[in-house]
Amino acid sequence: MTQDNPTYKEALHHPIFEIIAQAASNLNVDAYVIGGFVRDFLLQRDSKKDIDIVAVGSGIELALAVSNLLPNHPKVQVFKNYGTAMLRYDDIDIEFVGARRESYHFDSRKPVVEDGTLEDDQNRRDFTINALALSLNKANYGELLDPFNGSEDLKNKLIRTPLDPDITYSDDPLRMMRAIRFAAQLHFVIEEDSLEAISRNAGRLAIISGERIVEELNKILLADQPSKGFLLLYKTGLLHLILPELIALNQVEEIEGHTHKNNFYHTLEVVDNIAQNTDDLWLRWAALLHDIGKAPTKRFSKKQGWTFHGHEFLGGKMVKNIFTRLHMPLNQKMKFVQKMVMMSSRPIVLSQKEVTDSAVRRLVFDAGEHVEDLMILCEADITTKNPNKFKKYHNNFQMVRKKIVEVEERDHIRNFQPPITGEEIMALFNLQPCKEIGILKEAIKEAILEGVIPNEYDAAYDFMLAKAEKIGLTIVNK
Repeated sequence: MTQDNPTYKEALHHPIFEIIAQAASNLNVDAYVIGGFVRDFLLQRDSKKDIDIVAVGSGIELALAVSNLLPNHPKVQVFKNYGTAMLRYDDIDIEFVGARRESYHFDSRKPVVEDGTLEDDQNRRDFTINALALSLNKANYGELLDPFNGSEDLKNKLIRTPLDPDITYSDDPLRMMRAIRFAAQLHFVIEEDSLEAISRNAGRLAIISGERIVEELNKILLADQPSKGFLLLYKTGLLHLILPELIALNQVEEIEGHTHKNNFYHTLEVVDNIAQNTDDLWLRWAALLHDIGKAPTKRFSKKQGWTFHGHEFLGGKMVKNIFTRLHMPLNQKMKFVQKMVMMSSRPIVLSQKEVTDSAVRRLVFDAGEHVEDLMILCEADITTKNPNKFKKYHNNFQMVRKKIVEVEERDHIRNFQPPITGEEIMALFNLQPCKEIGILKEAIKEAILEGVIPNEYDAAYDFMLAKAEKIGLTIVNK
Protein backbone atom coordinates (compact mmCIF):
# COMPACT_ATOMS: atom_id res chain seq x y z
CA MET A 1 0.00 0.00 0.00
CA THR A 2 1.28 3.48 -0.89
CA GLN A 3 0.13 6.92 0.07
CA ASP A 4 -1.16 7.40 -3.48
CA ASN A 5 -3.17 4.18 -3.39
CA PRO A 6 -4.63 3.78 0.10
CA THR A 7 -6.52 0.63 1.03
CA TYR A 8 -10.10 0.75 2.27
CA LYS A 9 -10.86 -2.88 3.13
CA GLU A 10 -13.25 -1.67 5.85
CA ALA A 11 -15.56 -0.43 3.07
CA LEU A 12 -15.83 -4.01 1.83
CA HIS A 13 -16.95 -5.61 5.09
CA HIS A 14 -20.20 -6.99 3.64
CA PRO A 15 -19.81 -10.68 2.64
CA ILE A 16 -21.09 -9.93 -0.89
CA PHE A 17 -17.74 -8.36 -1.85
CA GLU A 18 -15.78 -11.53 -1.06
CA ILE A 19 -18.29 -13.52 -3.09
CA ILE A 20 -17.95 -11.14 -6.08
CA ALA A 21 -14.15 -11.34 -5.74
CA GLN A 22 -14.30 -15.15 -5.75
CA ALA A 23 -16.58 -15.22 -8.81
CA ALA A 24 -14.26 -12.80 -10.66
CA SER A 25 -11.24 -14.92 -9.77
CA ASN A 26 -13.01 -18.06 -11.03
CA LEU A 27 -13.65 -16.28 -14.37
CA ASN A 28 -10.12 -14.85 -14.42
CA VAL A 29 -11.39 -11.27 -14.79
CA ASP A 30 -10.61 -8.16 -12.75
CA ALA A 31 -13.52 -6.55 -10.88
CA TYR A 32 -13.97 -3.26 -9.06
CA VAL A 33 -16.58 -1.45 -6.98
CA ILE A 34 -17.07 1.94 -8.62
CA GLY A 35 -19.12 5.10 -8.34
CA GLY A 36 -21.59 6.16 -5.67
CA PHE A 37 -20.84 3.42 -3.13
CA VAL A 38 -17.17 4.43 -2.99
CA ARG A 39 -17.97 8.14 -3.01
CA ASP A 40 -20.44 7.86 -0.14
CA PHE A 41 -18.10 5.66 1.90
CA LEU A 42 -15.36 8.30 1.65
CA LEU A 43 -17.90 10.99 2.56
CA GLN A 44 -19.01 8.87 5.54
CA ARG A 45 -22.59 9.07 4.34
CA ASP A 46 -25.17 6.36 5.00
CA SER A 47 -24.22 3.14 3.25
CA LYS A 48 -25.86 2.95 -0.18
CA LYS A 49 -28.33 0.17 -0.93
CA ASP A 50 -27.05 -0.14 -4.49
CA ILE A 51 -23.58 -1.14 -5.64
CA ASP A 52 -22.03 -0.77 -9.09
CA ILE A 53 -19.49 -3.40 -10.14
CA VAL A 54 -17.31 -3.00 -13.24
CA ALA A 55 -15.64 -6.07 -14.69
CA VAL A 56 -12.78 -5.97 -17.19
CA GLY A 57 -14.64 -8.55 -19.23
CA SER A 58 -18.31 -9.52 -19.30
CA GLY A 59 -20.43 -7.97 -16.57
CA ILE A 60 -23.28 -10.33 -17.43
CA GLU A 61 -21.10 -13.43 -16.98
CA LEU A 62 -19.82 -12.11 -13.67
CA ALA A 63 -23.39 -11.49 -12.42
CA LEU A 64 -24.39 -15.05 -13.33
CA ALA A 65 -21.28 -16.45 -11.62
CA VAL A 66 -22.04 -14.44 -8.46
CA SER A 67 -25.63 -15.73 -8.42
CA ASN A 68 -24.34 -19.30 -8.58
CA LEU A 69 -22.24 -18.73 -5.46
CA LEU A 70 -25.08 -17.15 -3.46
CA PRO A 71 -27.69 -19.03 -1.40
CA ASN A 72 -30.97 -19.51 -3.30
CA HIS A 73 -29.23 -18.33 -6.51
CA PRO A 74 -31.06 -14.96 -6.83
CA LYS A 75 -32.50 -14.15 -10.24
CA VAL A 76 -30.24 -12.16 -12.55
CA GLN A 77 -31.89 -9.51 -14.71
CA VAL A 78 -29.95 -9.20 -17.95
CA PHE A 79 -30.05 -6.10 -20.15
CA LYS A 80 -28.22 -7.31 -23.26
CA ASN A 81 -28.63 -4.04 -25.15
CA TYR A 82 -26.66 -2.25 -22.44
CA GLY A 83 -24.31 -5.10 -21.56
CA THR A 84 -25.42 -4.93 -17.95
CA ALA A 85 -26.98 -7.28 -15.41
CA MET A 86 -28.50 -6.83 -11.97
CA LEU A 87 -29.30 -9.01 -8.99
CA ARG A 88 -30.67 -8.34 -5.52
CA TYR A 89 -29.12 -9.82 -2.40
CA ASP A 90 -29.67 -8.95 1.26
CA ASP A 91 -31.73 -5.83 0.30
CA ILE A 92 -28.86 -4.59 -1.89
CA ASP A 93 -29.21 -3.99 -5.63
CA ILE A 94 -25.97 -4.92 -7.38
CA GLU A 95 -25.41 -3.87 -10.99
CA PHE A 96 -22.67 -5.42 -13.11
CA VAL A 97 -21.22 -3.88 -16.27
CA GLY A 98 -18.24 -4.66 -18.42
CA ALA A 99 -15.55 -1.98 -18.58
CA ARG A 100 -16.12 0.05 -21.71
CA ARG A 101 -15.21 3.10 -23.71
CA GLU A 102 -17.87 5.30 -25.26
CA SER A 103 -18.30 7.67 -28.19
CA TYR A 104 -21.33 9.81 -28.97
CA HIS A 105 -23.33 11.11 -31.93
CA PHE A 106 -24.28 14.79 -31.64
CA ASP A 107 -28.04 14.19 -31.75
CA SER A 108 -28.18 11.48 -29.08
CA ARG A 109 -27.01 10.84 -25.53
CA LYS A 110 -26.89 7.09 -26.25
CA PRO A 111 -23.24 6.15 -26.73
CA VAL A 112 -21.55 3.78 -29.14
CA VAL A 113 -19.95 1.28 -26.78
CA GLU A 114 -16.77 -0.79 -27.09
CA ASP A 115 -15.02 -3.07 -24.63
CA GLY A 116 -12.37 -1.22 -22.66
CA THR A 117 -10.09 -1.11 -19.67
CA LEU A 118 -10.80 0.14 -16.16
CA GLU A 119 -9.13 3.40 -17.18
CA ASP A 120 -11.48 3.69 -20.19
CA ASP A 121 -14.42 3.12 -17.87
CA GLN A 122 -13.27 5.76 -15.41
CA ASN A 123 -12.73 8.22 -18.28
CA ARG A 124 -16.40 7.91 -19.29
CA ARG A 125 -17.69 8.72 -15.80
CA ASP A 126 -19.49 12.02 -15.29
CA PHE A 127 -17.47 13.42 -12.36
CA THR A 128 -14.16 12.71 -10.65
CA ILE A 129 -15.98 11.89 -7.41
CA ASN A 130 -17.92 9.17 -9.27
CA ALA A 131 -14.84 7.70 -10.99
CA LEU A 132 -13.41 6.31 -7.73
CA ALA A 133 -12.97 2.54 -7.70
CA LEU A 134 -12.03 -0.07 -5.08
CA SER A 135 -10.27 -3.21 -6.24
CA LEU A 136 -11.84 -6.61 -5.59
CA ASN A 137 -8.76 -8.42 -6.91
CA LYS A 138 -6.55 -10.63 -4.77
CA ALA A 139 -3.32 -8.73 -5.57
CA ASN A 140 -4.61 -5.35 -4.31
CA TYR A 141 -7.96 -6.04 -2.57
CA GLY A 142 -9.50 -2.81 -1.23
CA GLU A 143 -7.03 -0.49 -2.99
CA LEU A 144 -8.45 2.84 -4.17
CA LEU A 145 -8.00 3.58 -7.87
CA ASP A 146 -8.31 7.35 -8.24
CA PRO A 147 -6.81 8.55 -11.55
CA PHE A 148 -8.47 12.00 -11.44
CA ASN A 149 -7.84 12.91 -7.80
CA GLY A 150 -11.52 12.53 -6.98
CA SER A 151 -10.72 11.91 -3.30
CA GLU A 152 -9.18 15.41 -3.13
CA ASP A 153 -12.27 16.84 -4.82
CA LEU A 154 -14.35 15.16 -2.12
CA LYS A 155 -12.26 16.86 0.56
CA ASN A 156 -12.53 20.19 -1.25
CA LYS A 157 -16.27 19.70 -1.92
CA LEU A 158 -15.77 20.19 -5.66
CA ILE A 159 -17.75 18.89 -8.65
CA ARG A 160 -15.35 18.42 -11.58
CA THR A 161 -15.45 16.35 -14.78
CA PRO A 162 -12.66 13.82 -15.49
CA LEU A 163 -12.21 15.10 -19.06
CA ASP A 164 -12.91 18.38 -20.88
CA PRO A 165 -16.28 19.54 -19.45
CA ASP A 166 -17.50 20.73 -22.86
CA ILE A 167 -17.09 17.18 -24.18
CA THR A 168 -18.56 15.59 -21.05
CA TYR A 169 -21.69 17.77 -21.11
CA SER A 170 -22.17 17.84 -24.87
CA ASP A 171 -21.90 14.03 -25.06
CA ASP A 172 -24.53 13.49 -22.38
CA PRO A 173 -26.36 16.74 -21.47
CA LEU A 174 -28.14 15.06 -18.55
CA ARG A 175 -24.79 15.32 -16.76
CA MET A 176 -25.38 19.07 -16.47
CA MET A 177 -28.48 18.38 -14.38
CA ARG A 178 -26.58 15.76 -12.38
CA ALA A 179 -23.76 18.22 -11.62
CA ILE A 180 -26.26 20.67 -10.17
CA ARG A 181 -28.12 17.93 -8.34
CA PHE A 182 -24.91 16.69 -6.65
CA ALA A 183 -23.97 20.27 -5.75
CA ALA A 184 -27.39 20.71 -4.10
CA GLN A 185 -27.43 17.32 -2.36
CA LEU A 186 -23.83 17.37 -1.10
CA HIS A 187 -23.43 21.13 -0.63
CA PHE A 188 -20.51 21.05 -3.09
CA VAL A 189 -19.31 23.74 -5.49
CA ILE A 190 -19.15 23.16 -9.26
CA GLU A 191 -15.67 23.94 -10.56
CA GLU A 192 -15.65 27.27 -12.46
CA ASP A 193 -14.65 25.80 -15.86
CA SER A 194 -17.30 23.15 -15.46
CA LEU A 195 -19.98 25.69 -14.51
CA GLU A 196 -19.16 27.84 -17.53
CA ALA A 197 -19.30 24.74 -19.75
CA ILE A 198 -22.84 24.03 -18.49
CA SER A 199 -23.88 27.54 -19.57
CA ARG A 200 -22.25 27.06 -22.98
CA ASN A 201 -23.95 23.70 -23.51
CA ALA A 202 -27.34 24.47 -21.94
CA GLY A 203 -29.12 24.22 -25.29
CA ARG A 204 -28.02 20.57 -25.59
CA LEU A 205 -30.62 19.75 -22.92
CA ALA A 206 -33.14 19.67 -25.79
CA ILE A 207 -32.14 16.08 -26.60
CA ILE A 208 -33.00 14.87 -23.08
CA SER A 209 -36.47 13.49 -22.35
CA GLY A 210 -38.76 15.27 -19.90
CA GLU A 211 -38.82 12.17 -17.70
CA ARG A 212 -35.03 12.19 -17.19
CA ILE A 213 -34.98 15.95 -16.54
CA VAL A 214 -37.78 15.63 -13.96
CA GLU A 215 -35.96 12.75 -12.25
CA GLU A 216 -33.07 15.13 -11.53
CA LEU A 217 -35.41 18.05 -10.70
CA ASN A 218 -37.13 15.87 -8.12
CA LYS A 219 -33.81 15.06 -6.46
CA ILE A 220 -32.92 18.75 -6.37
CA LEU A 221 -36.33 19.54 -4.84
CA LEU A 222 -35.75 16.85 -2.19
CA ALA A 223 -32.40 18.35 -1.12
CA ASP A 224 -32.39 19.98 2.30
CA GLN A 225 -31.84 23.40 0.65
CA PRO A 226 -33.38 23.17 -2.83
CA SER A 227 -32.73 26.85 -3.65
CA LYS A 228 -29.03 26.08 -4.09
CA GLY A 229 -29.83 23.82 -7.04
CA PHE A 230 -32.44 26.14 -8.55
CA LEU A 231 -30.10 29.13 -8.39
CA LEU A 232 -27.50 27.08 -10.29
CA LEU A 233 -30.15 26.05 -12.83
CA TYR A 234 -30.99 29.74 -13.22
CA LYS A 235 -27.37 30.91 -13.43
CA THR A 236 -26.50 28.37 -16.13
CA GLY A 237 -29.60 29.02 -18.26
CA LEU A 238 -31.04 25.52 -17.77
CA LEU A 239 -34.05 26.75 -15.81
CA HIS A 240 -35.03 29.02 -18.72
CA LEU A 241 -35.45 25.87 -20.83
CA ILE A 242 -37.16 23.73 -18.18
CA LEU A 243 -39.46 26.12 -16.30
CA PRO A 244 -39.77 29.46 -18.12
CA GLU A 245 -42.83 30.13 -15.92
CA LEU A 246 -40.47 30.53 -12.95
CA ILE A 247 -38.07 32.77 -14.89
CA ALA A 248 -41.02 35.08 -15.69
CA LEU A 249 -41.30 35.80 -11.95
CA ASN A 250 -37.75 37.19 -11.82
CA GLN A 251 -38.57 40.83 -12.39
CA VAL A 252 -39.48 43.85 -10.30
CA GLU A 253 -41.28 46.77 -11.90
CA GLU A 254 -41.75 50.28 -10.53
CA ILE A 255 -44.52 52.67 -11.54
CA GLU A 256 -45.11 55.97 -9.76
CA GLY A 257 -42.96 54.82 -6.85
CA HIS A 258 -44.84 51.52 -6.42
CA THR A 259 -42.83 48.28 -6.62
CA HIS A 260 -43.62 44.65 -5.89
CA LYS A 261 -41.42 41.92 -4.47
CA ASN A 262 -39.33 39.65 -6.69
CA ASN A 263 -41.54 36.57 -6.77
CA PHE A 264 -38.76 34.34 -8.15
CA TYR A 265 -36.51 34.76 -5.13
CA HIS A 266 -39.55 34.70 -2.86
CA THR A 267 -40.49 31.32 -4.36
CA LEU A 268 -37.04 29.89 -3.64
CA GLU A 269 -37.34 31.06 -0.03
CA VAL A 270 -40.73 29.34 0.24
CA VAL A 271 -39.28 26.10 -1.14
CA ASP A 272 -36.41 26.22 1.39
CA ASN A 273 -38.89 26.96 4.18
CA ILE A 274 -41.14 24.04 3.30
CA ALA A 275 -38.12 21.72 2.99
CA GLN A 276 -37.58 22.20 6.73
CA ASN A 277 -41.04 20.82 7.50
CA THR A 278 -41.85 18.12 4.95
CA ASP A 279 -40.18 15.53 2.71
CA ASP A 280 -43.33 15.26 0.58
CA LEU A 281 -42.07 15.75 -2.99
CA TRP A 282 -45.44 16.91 -4.33
CA LEU A 283 -45.96 19.45 -1.56
CA ARG A 284 -42.51 20.80 -2.43
CA TRP A 285 -43.62 21.00 -6.09
CA ALA A 286 -46.66 22.99 -4.90
CA ALA A 287 -44.32 25.40 -3.11
CA LEU A 288 -42.21 25.76 -6.27
CA LEU A 289 -45.25 26.53 -8.44
CA HIS A 290 -47.51 28.35 -5.97
CA ASP A 291 -46.92 31.81 -7.50
CA ILE A 292 -46.48 30.97 -11.21
CA GLY A 293 -49.78 32.70 -12.01
CA LYS A 294 -48.46 36.06 -10.80
CA ALA A 295 -46.49 37.00 -13.91
CA PRO A 296 -49.45 36.78 -16.34
CA THR A 297 -51.93 38.35 -13.89
CA LYS A 298 -49.79 41.31 -12.79
CA ARG A 299 -51.57 44.65 -13.20
CA PHE A 300 -51.02 48.20 -11.93
CA SER A 301 -53.71 50.62 -10.85
CA LYS A 302 -53.30 54.02 -9.23
CA LYS A 303 -55.73 53.11 -6.47
CA GLN A 304 -54.36 49.69 -5.48
CA GLY A 305 -50.82 49.65 -6.86
CA TRP A 306 -49.66 46.25 -8.10
CA THR A 307 -52.24 43.45 -8.07
CA PHE A 308 -52.22 39.77 -9.03
CA HIS A 309 -55.95 39.05 -9.02
CA GLY A 310 -56.82 35.44 -9.79
CA HIS A 311 -53.19 34.29 -9.87
CA GLU A 312 -54.01 31.19 -7.80
CA PHE A 313 -56.70 30.03 -10.24
CA LEU A 314 -54.56 30.68 -13.30
CA GLY A 315 -51.55 29.08 -11.57
CA GLY A 316 -53.57 25.91 -11.01
CA LYS A 317 -54.36 25.73 -14.73
CA MET A 318 -50.67 26.33 -15.56
CA VAL A 319 -49.69 23.35 -13.36
CA LYS A 320 -51.34 20.96 -15.81
CA ASN A 321 -49.50 22.54 -18.75
CA ILE A 322 -46.16 22.16 -16.96
CA PHE A 323 -46.81 18.55 -15.92
CA THR A 324 -47.86 17.70 -19.47
CA ARG A 325 -44.83 19.38 -21.05
CA LEU A 326 -42.38 17.66 -18.73
CA HIS A 327 -44.10 14.26 -19.01
CA MET A 328 -44.93 14.25 -15.31
CA PRO A 329 -47.78 12.15 -13.86
CA LEU A 330 -51.21 13.52 -14.78
CA ASN A 331 -52.89 11.69 -11.92
CA GLN A 332 -53.76 12.42 -8.30
CA LYS A 333 -50.26 13.82 -7.72
CA MET A 334 -50.86 16.55 -10.30
CA LYS A 335 -54.36 17.20 -8.93
CA PHE A 336 -52.89 17.57 -5.44
CA VAL A 337 -50.37 20.17 -6.67
CA GLN A 338 -53.16 21.99 -8.54
CA LYS A 339 -55.34 22.08 -5.44
CA MET A 340 -52.51 23.40 -3.27
CA VAL A 341 -51.67 26.14 -5.81
CA MET A 342 -55.31 27.16 -6.25
CA MET A 343 -55.86 27.33 -2.47
CA SER A 344 -52.45 28.73 -1.54
CA SER A 345 -53.77 32.14 -0.42
CA ARG A 346 -56.87 30.99 1.46
CA PRO A 347 -55.35 30.40 4.94
CA ILE A 348 -53.25 33.56 4.53
CA VAL A 349 -56.39 35.63 3.93
CA LEU A 350 -58.02 33.97 6.96
CA SER A 351 -55.03 34.78 9.14
CA GLN A 352 -55.30 38.49 8.32
CA LYS A 353 -58.84 38.98 9.64
CA GLU A 354 -61.26 37.57 12.15
CA VAL A 355 -61.53 33.83 11.69
CA THR A 356 -65.21 32.90 11.37
CA ASP A 357 -66.52 29.37 11.76
CA SER A 358 -68.09 29.46 8.30
CA ALA A 359 -64.80 30.51 6.64
CA VAL A 360 -62.97 27.68 8.40
CA ARG A 361 -65.68 25.18 7.47
CA ARG A 362 -65.31 26.16 3.82
CA LEU A 363 -61.51 25.89 4.03
CA VAL A 364 -61.72 22.39 5.52
CA PHE A 365 -64.43 21.36 3.05
CA ASP A 366 -62.42 22.53 0.02
CA ALA A 367 -59.04 21.22 1.23
CA GLY A 368 -60.45 17.93 2.51
CA GLU A 369 -57.78 15.49 3.66
CA HIS A 370 -55.05 17.93 2.53
CA VAL A 371 -55.87 20.77 4.92
CA GLU A 372 -52.70 20.15 6.97
CA ASP A 373 -50.58 20.16 3.78
CA LEU A 374 -52.17 23.49 2.85
CA MET A 375 -51.32 24.97 6.24
CA ILE A 376 -47.68 23.81 5.93
CA LEU A 377 -47.49 25.47 2.50
CA CYS A 378 -48.99 28.73 3.70
CA GLU A 379 -46.71 28.93 6.74
CA ALA A 380 -43.73 28.42 4.42
CA ASP A 381 -45.07 31.31 2.32
CA ILE A 382 -44.28 33.78 5.12
CA THR A 383 -40.94 35.28 4.02
CA THR A 384 -41.22 38.75 5.51
CA LYS A 385 -38.01 40.03 7.10
CA ASN A 386 -39.98 42.17 9.55
CA PRO A 387 -39.84 40.21 12.84
CA ASN A 388 -43.06 41.73 14.16
CA LYS A 389 -45.00 40.82 11.00
CA PHE A 390 -43.42 37.35 10.97
CA LYS A 391 -44.51 36.71 14.57
CA LYS A 392 -47.99 38.12 13.94
CA TYR A 393 -48.56 35.90 10.88
CA HIS A 394 -47.42 32.77 12.68
CA ASN A 395 -49.54 33.55 15.74
CA ASN A 396 -52.55 34.07 13.48
CA PHE A 397 -51.87 30.76 11.74
CA GLN A 398 -51.92 29.05 15.13
CA MET A 399 -55.36 30.58 15.69
CA VAL A 400 -56.50 29.25 12.31
CA ARG A 401 -55.14 25.78 13.17
CA LYS A 402 -56.94 25.83 16.53
CA LYS A 403 -60.17 26.87 14.85
CA ILE A 404 -59.81 24.07 12.27
CA VAL A 405 -59.59 21.50 15.09
CA GLU A 406 -62.63 22.98 16.89
CA VAL A 407 -64.80 23.15 13.77
CA GLU A 408 -63.75 19.69 12.59
CA GLU A 409 -64.52 18.07 15.94
CA ARG A 410 -67.94 19.71 16.04
CA ASP A 411 -69.05 19.72 12.40
CA HIS A 412 -67.13 16.83 10.78
CA ILE A 413 -66.60 18.73 7.54
CA ARG A 414 -63.41 17.04 6.35
CA ASN A 415 -64.26 14.48 3.62
CA PHE A 416 -67.82 15.78 3.94
CA GLN A 417 -70.65 13.51 2.80
CA PRO A 418 -74.14 15.10 2.58
CA PRO A 419 -76.51 13.77 5.30
CA ILE A 420 -79.24 13.44 2.66
CA THR A 421 -78.34 11.54 -0.51
CA GLY A 422 -79.60 12.21 -4.02
CA GLU A 423 -81.23 8.78 -4.07
CA GLU A 424 -83.20 9.60 -0.94
CA ILE A 425 -84.40 12.90 -2.43
CA MET A 426 -85.51 11.10 -5.62
CA ALA A 427 -87.42 8.51 -3.61
CA LEU A 428 -89.11 11.04 -1.30
CA PHE A 429 -90.36 13.26 -4.10
CA ASN A 430 -90.70 10.56 -6.78
CA LEU A 431 -88.23 12.32 -9.07
CA GLN A 432 -86.18 11.27 -12.05
CA PRO A 433 -82.68 12.83 -12.32
CA CYS A 434 -83.29 16.61 -12.56
CA LYS A 435 -81.88 19.98 -11.52
CA GLU A 436 -84.11 20.16 -8.40
CA ILE A 437 -82.10 17.33 -6.80
CA GLY A 438 -78.90 19.33 -7.27
CA ILE A 439 -80.60 22.47 -5.90
CA LEU A 440 -81.61 20.66 -2.70
CA LYS A 441 -78.22 19.00 -2.18
CA GLU A 442 -76.38 22.29 -2.75
CA ALA A 443 -78.74 24.13 -0.37
CA ILE A 444 -78.10 21.55 2.38
CA LYS A 445 -74.33 21.78 1.86
CA GLU A 446 -74.37 25.59 1.97
CA ALA A 447 -76.55 25.62 5.07
CA ILE A 448 -74.11 23.33 6.89
CA LEU A 449 -71.03 25.29 5.77
CA GLU A 450 -72.64 28.60 6.79
CA GLY A 451 -73.63 27.18 10.18
CA VAL A 452 -77.39 27.57 9.53
CA ILE A 453 -77.87 23.90 10.49
CA PRO A 454 -75.54 21.35 12.12
CA ASN A 455 -74.07 18.52 10.04
CA GLU A 456 -76.75 16.09 11.26
CA TYR A 457 -79.44 14.05 9.49
CA ASP A 458 -82.55 15.34 11.29
CA ALA A 459 -81.61 19.00 10.92
CA ALA A 460 -80.73 18.48 7.25
CA TYR A 461 -84.00 16.61 6.64
CA ASP A 462 -86.15 19.39 8.11
CA PHE A 463 -84.18 22.03 6.19
CA MET A 464 -84.61 20.04 2.95
CA LEU A 465 -88.41 19.84 3.40
CA ALA A 466 -88.67 23.59 3.87
CA LYS A 467 -86.48 24.25 0.84
CA ALA A 468 -88.39 21.69 -1.28
CA GLU A 469 -91.68 23.41 -0.48
CA LYS A 470 -90.26 26.73 -1.70
CA ILE A 471 -89.36 25.25 -5.09
CA GLY A 472 -92.73 23.49 -5.48
CA LEU A 473 -91.87 19.92 -4.45
CA THR A 474 -94.11 17.77 -2.25
CA ILE A 475 -93.39 14.44 -0.60
CA VAL A 476 -94.85 11.45 -2.39
CA ASN A 477 -93.29 8.59 -0.40
CA LYS A 478 -93.09 9.24 3.35
